Amino acid sequence: MDSQVIVALALSLVGGLSTSLGALLVILSGAPSLKMLGLLQVILRCSNSLGFAAGLMLSISFFDLAHNAINSIGFLKGNLWFFAGIIFFAVVVTFIPEPQIAPASEGKRKKENGDEGGKDMMKKHRRQVFYSGIVTAIGISLHNLPEGMAVFLGSLKGLRVGLNLAFAIALHNIPEGVAVALPVYFATQSKWEAFKLATLSGFAEPLGVVVVAYLFPSSLNPEILEGLLGAVGGVMAFLTLHEMLPLAFDYAGQKQAVKAVFFGMAFMSASLYFLQISLPEDMSL
Repeated sequence: MDSQVIVALALSLVGGLSTSLGALLVILSGAPSLKMLGLLQVILRCSNSLGFAAGLMLSISFFDLAHNAINSIGFLKGNLWFFAGIIFFAVVVTFIPEPQIAPASEGKRKKENGDEGGKDMMKKHRRQVFYSGIVTAIGISLHNLPEGMAVFLGSLKGLRVGLNLAFAIALHNIPEGVAVALPVYFATQSKWEAFKLATLSGFAEPLGVVVVAYLFPSSLNPEILEGLLGAVGGVMAFLTLHEMLPLAFDYAGQKQAVKAVFFGMAFMSASLYFLQISLPEDMSL
């Protein structure tokens, strides 16, 4: 059990610290300004990373986790666990605050209209943007906690499943790091504060590993494990369709996002195949 926890922690750190990579993209891009608030859109639009990551997550959810649960514990039980995961995360999402970042164009309009107290207005604007960064960090941390749990449960099943989950999570955590660091960097003018907050939001993932490692016994019933992995598939599917895919449509456009989704699904399907033939299905940690 100790080796499983260590490997799961290592895999979750890879995913969690990807938020730090997103923060580095921000702090290395130059001095923050109102114009810089458009950087997030530019990065996501150019890379299609959200659409690609959504394809990875959907492929894991349906072709790996839910599929294996249905094959192992039966169609009815597998689907019940899968939709239980969806319902669980749908309830969790209702308690996650939605960030409200004021667009750069709003600040430009106020400046053009000659509002008095320009410095005070800028200070107020920076406070609002900083608050949005804090709210975003809280929301992302709450998302990363169950993702860390998913990596641990996947690692219990085998290294193959844990690697797949860690890779997909790491990719979609990069734009999340940008989303946290950008408003904080603009508001505080501090590269360290932006990097620190983005990194801390990623550390919720290994925390999820620690929490779930002490919630479940070392001799977890195989049927329960398969059911929990099916529920993880439901969580991942809900997260993808409820949040990642709409954002991909907004930033990259519907056609480009759909292409990126299918490319991501194909890429993950290929990786599932190659990992399956290179690593034993029941490879223990």
